[in-house]
Amino acid sequence: MYQGWRISTFNGVLVAAYVIPVWTISALKVWISPIRGFYDRSNIAAAMYVSDFLGLDAVNTVRVAWLLALGKVIVAAFFLVFLLMVVREALRKKGSCDEALAFALGLGAFISMAGLIAASKVGEIAALRLHASEALLLIGAAILLIVDGDPAASRTRKEKQAGLAHGGYLSSSPSS
Repeated sequence: MYQGWRISTFNGVLVAAYVIPVWTISALKVWISPIRGFYDRSNIAAAMYVSDFLGLDAVNTVRVAWLLALGKVIVAAFFLVFLLMVVREALRKKGSCDEALAFALGLGAFISMAGLIAASKVGEIAALRLHASEALLLIGAAILLIVDGDPAASRTRKEKQAGLAHGGYLSSSPSS
């Protein structure tokens, strides 16, 4: 294992290991059979919310199902990009991959929270637990990414502050 990983990078790899297969399989079920895949356990909250509260016909329900599947595939793709960037970074031992992780966590948390709200509206307890777990997983990883800042950025910030303290811009000495 690469020794220079931050805890948020390691956590992002673990989250990606869960999200990529689970959300891709869920999206493939919708693409193979839109209505049956939409009423699968991983999507049941959104399906029941659309059918109970929006009253859409079959064609528009399929469109919503495809839109949800597209969102899940985009999240899985950004997690895959993150994993590829982590591997590349581990091989080169430089660079950063936080942008792809941040996008995947943000969009994934939004989709999970929407599923959580839909599950609570329709009273589907199993889907509520699933979406709550996924939302907590993704939001926790996002918080960890925010808290665990980039060490290179903090180093340059400290160097700038040290430069100001030792005769920086506002120094009264004529030699600075």
